Amino acid sequence: MKGLATRAALALALGLALPHPGWSQEAGAGRAVPATAVGPVLRRRASRPPPRSDGPGSDGADSAAGAADTLGQTATPPTLPPGTLDPGNGLSLLANYTGQGAINPVGGLRQGAAYAGQLVLGIDGDLQRLAGIEGGAFHVAVTNRHGRSLSNDVIGNNTSVQEIYGGGQTTRLTLLSYQQKLFDNRLDVEVGRLVANISFLNSPFYCNFQSNSACGNPTFVFKTSNFTFWPVSSWGAHARAWLTDTTFFHVGAYEVNPRHQQPGDNGLDFSLEGATGAIVPFELGYTTTFANDVLPRNYGIGGWYDASDYADPVRDVTGQPAVLTGLPAMTRFGRSGVYARFDQMVWRPDPKAIQGLTLFGVAMAGTSGRLVEDHFLEIGALQTGTFAGRPFDTVGFVINTQAFGRLALSNIALAQGTLGLFRKIPTQQVMMELNYGIQVNPAIRLTPNLQYIVDPDQTRFPFYRKTIPDAFVVGAKLSIDLFTLAGLARGRGSR
Repeated sequence: MKGLATRAALALALGLALPHPGWSQEAGAGRAVPATAVGPVLRRRASRPPPRSDGPGSDGADSAAGAADTLGQTATPPTLPPGTLDPGNGLSLLANYTGQGAINPVGGLRQGAAYAGQLVLGIDGDLQRLAGIEGGAFHVAVTNRHGRSLSNDVIGNNTSVQEIYGGGQTTRLTLLSYQQKLFDNRLDVEVGRLVANISFLNSPFYCNFQSNSACGNPTFVFKTSNFTFWPVSSWGAHARAWLTDTTFFHVGAYEVNPRHQQPGDNGLDFSLEGATGAIVPFELGYTTTFANDVLPRNYGIGGWYDASDYADPVRDVTGQPAVLTGLPAMTRFGRSGVYARFDQMVWRPDPKAIQGLTLFGVAMAGTSGRLVEDHFLEIGALQTGTFAGRPFDTVGFVINTQAFGRLALSNIALAQGTLGLFRKIPTQQVMMELNYGIQVNPAIRLTPNLQYIVDPDQTRFPFYRKTIPDAFVVGAKLSIDLFTLAGLARGRGSR
């Protein structure tokens, strides 16, 4: 969540269910757009088509609509952005609601239930149509988050089973940016109040899931850096340069400012007061879309340098174990990490349709700094189109493991030692989810899901006297395109 000389915040909790990022899910609050040769939100702003389509590499974060879709929405057919109201004057309006409920009948610290929700209102402006600025656009998004977290309240682990929770349960300005495409769309630059996670380390597949371990980004980056996340924005900028029609280099810089993450923050404080540095993510990627590949794919290698302050995971201001003294943590500076990720469609029964099976995966590791996790591994699959007459339904499965670092484990061991306990402490947390996405109608999508957590991490409860029992979670995610529901916009499967 850092970038630039000061900071820029950006986070997502998007969810979409496209068969491949190549289907730019044009309009969702966060990213992802499904148009045969379109990338990020909004329709193509140039008067003529570019030499290549902005595909999976762009992750749909090009607009308020794209951002919202990546943060909790679902599959989109190859047409205009689903749920987007287009008055025909250069403005596109978005309004959608995502709700996520979860209960844990087994495991955790105790049993319970929780519900969290998010309302997103967005505006995308095509400046070619509004003011004659070729390749120019602006994006605005306001969010309201509300509800409770099952993980926080009763399971005890610190990776939520409801990705829509977090960033302050309040109303805030989440996106306010200017975007400019240059050199025949070969260079795409965006600046303003942003969040890093809707532009980097994101995929249209991740938020088909409710678990925050996968949606909207692999959780490792947030545990080991100040990577900015939806809906907490800050000053930032990012640029993607297309080296060829399928290869790109993407780099950004986002302000890191802990003040923006405080409860009640409304996103309207544009000052740099409280900034502690910046985070710089980067990626070299290869991507294709349905427009230029029978089996679209997206491969990327990248990383980040977090040039900002962070709290030492073990030592307090005096150099002693903070878990024992209760004193504030020592301030450290600078962390970094690397990753490799992919998504690859492997089966497509009809070369003229978007339905098919896609596999995806991520591997991440830290390279410097005092980190609480060593590495993160994830593998998943998404089948779009299930039964006859259900072309936009999906079946998804994802499993990932978070390997705890020596520092995190030492905190628990020290705390247990004061209780006279010297038990074996689990070294990794495994989270998995199986779900079925139901496109109820063009406006409404319901995704019931089953989640299982093996060895829920105990980092928030180092004095808990035993290993937190494995947790079984029953969840459901509801996504509603409000303009489609009101009959003002087309949705998924609209005729």
